[in-house]
Amino acid sequence: MKLLDGVDPAQLFGLPAPDIATLDDGLQVPFVQTGHEHHEVMLFVHGSLCDFRYWKPQLGPLAKQYRCVAPSLSHYWPTGVLGFGAMAGGSRQFSWDAHVDELGRFIERLAAGPVHVVGHSRGGCVAFHLAVRYPELVKSLVLADPGGAVARGGDDGRARTVLPAPVNALRAKAAELIGRGEVDEGLGLFVDSVSRPGFWARSPKEFKAMAMDNANTLALQFRDPLPAYDAHTASRVQCPTLLIDGEKSPRMFRDAVGALEGWIEGARRGTIEGASHGMNVTHAGVFNRLVGGQQRGGEY
Repeated sequence: MKLLDGVDPAQLFGLPAPDIATLDDGLQVPFVQTGHEHHEVMLFVHGSLCDFRYWKPQLGPLAKQYRCVAPSLSHYWPTGVLGFGAMAGGSRQFSWDAHVDELGRFIERLAAGPVHVVGHSRGGCVAFHLAVRYPELVKSLVLADPGGAVARGGDDGRARTVLPAPVNALRAKAAELIGRGEVDEGLGLFVDSVSRPGFWARSPKEFKAMAMDNANTLALQFRDPLPAYDAHTASRVQCPTLLIDGEKSPRMFRDAVGALEGWIEGARRGTIEGASHGMNVTHAGVFNRLVGGQQRGGEY
């Protein structure tokens, strides 16, 4: 591992200089870490339009207890903008499935034993499948507003999220706007749809800058629907699990949390009052207490 050169410090939002891990297949994974090297590792998995900077509200406070590690998944900033080359992910297919394996290899590269994993939104889906596919690498799991629908009827783990026609039309419009250079308008349309109306306009400058840096991933994401959650797959999650949703989070996220609460043995749930989808930023103090309490077996 080595420090990543070429990142403008102003783009780090006050975070430490990033490292880069080169996996066995040559894939380069940029990441930031805080905390003591001898502490247990807490791995943070970002969602749509984000990267390791999304976890700034956690990387400071939780570093008192853990070695906090936040990678940027392939295709997300700063991958592809600093001349990483093909193995950085730019020529690889964008998919949640590839990101699961990527994280598994990344954890092995850390050589830190099983880790605590925290995933948000699309990253929550990736974290969920990481715990299913690599149970030996995941010590505990926190899923915050995990992305993905709930399987219905005879659906199984291969079922894909089936989105209503209006949602698909909205996403297509967002991608079209971004594609023709109207990035602010396209991002506003999408972000408001997964949070609440007006959220984009009120978002902090740092969040907007990060989303704009990752705007090109949105069209790729729309072509890679997430798998639906089902009881059989959820039953394979064997580690302590905390599910977090916001009181005002969109219904699709609260539905997923509710289903997983019933399907994952021993899973606990924490609902953050007054919060919506970006609860780890807007209600960071409560979020951090929930995450820290999960590892101590706290009650909610």
